[in-house]
Amino acid sequence: MSSIIVTLIGGLLGVILLLVIAAVIYIFYMQRQFVDMDEKCKNALSSIKVQLNSRWDALLALAKTATAYAKHESETIIQTIHQRRQVGGTNPTVKDILNQQAGIADVMNRLMVVSERYPELKASELFVNAQNSVKQYEENVRISRMVYNDTVTIFNRNVRQWPSSFVASILHFGEREYLETDEEKKQGMPELFS
Repeated sequence: MSSIIVTLIGGLLGVILLLVIAAVIYIFYMQRQFVDMDEKCKNALSSIKVQLNSRWDALLALAKTATAYAKHESETIIQTIHQRRQVGGTNPTVKDILNQQAGIADVMNRLMVVSERYPELKASELFVNAQNSVKQYEENVRISRMVYNDTVTIFNRNVRQWPSSFVASILHFGEREYLETDEEKKQGMPELFS
């Protein structure tokens, strides 16, 4: 009888040991997955930063083109661009990106007013080319936002679903914030040149 008990205890300890080993392996695996997903989120946010910087460059070119027609307004816009174009260092946050987009909307509104006041500016080939650059970078930002939000969805799903949520809480990984793209926020961004 005692040999049966010893065998059962040994078997039970073996099963427990296997479960502990499996749990440790799973935690290590999920830690690597969370680090990978976290880096993908940071990379996607940095891509938006790059696109926003390019968009600022295109707006600067557009403002410089307007200088010949509206010197004072253009210089004011150029100063505004230089003051607002900094996007949160090497690791921008969602708030940094949203602040940049608000600044871009302000500059775009001002450029739109200038272009309406000076029809010959609106007809200028350089101005039209600069407008097209702004539109292209606007589209690039939109695509980068979609990539970021898709990446965040995958990350957040893993943070919230069991059993990975258990590992996420142990390793202090929390949900990431989405970049809102709803129509209400989009209304703040003028369609510069239809």
